[in-house]
Amino acid sequence: MKYDSPTNQSEILPNLLGLQTVEGIGLSEFEGFLKAEIQLTESLAPGTKFNVSYILKMHKLSLGHLYSFAGKYRDVNLSKGGFAFPAARFLPETMIGFENEILLKLPCKYDDKEALVKDIAKVHAELLFIHPFREGNGRAARILANLMSRKQGCDPLKFELITEKEFSNYVLAVQSSADKNYEPMEKLIRFIFPG
Repeated sequence: MKYDSPTNQSEILPNLLGLQTVEGIGLSEFEGFLKAEIQLTESLAPGTKFNVSYILKMHKLSLGHLYSFAGKYRDVNLSKGGFAFPAARFLPETMIGFENEILLKLPCKYDDKEALVKDIAKVHAELLFIHPFREGNGRAARILANLMSRKQGCDPLKFELITEKEFSNYVLAVQSSADKNYEPMEKLIRFIFPG
């Protein structure tokens, strides 16, 4: 399901490559996110800090070849299925709050898997709830979750286990983060966490 936006109802966003089909754009976005995840995984180090600058860089790396808005906060208000994401004009402050309250408190090393699962769930739910970008929020959040897991020597999460049947629970888990209730997302991350 595409976003509801007051300024652009089209499924084809203006792009730097002049692509005119949903399939062409989808493939270009997929390739961009794949290349970015590989590059970020290769440069991952024990001291890597996941902060707002890192998230913006990740988005730019993923979609900079395609969209002029890559690596920048969205300037339109978005909703999906009747759920309104935080207003665009508050995104800089919202993201700084996310960084100060959550990202900067992440430890470099985790002593147990459960603490890692809880932090991945919190970061994932909050980033998806904030929805800072015009396009690619879900994929950026999944890459970040995978990088958090890989940084601790674990495999990437098994997001493919979230089938259409479980997707409504995934959406509810994101919406629960509005009330700082991360338990639904923790349950889901536990389910898809690698062996």
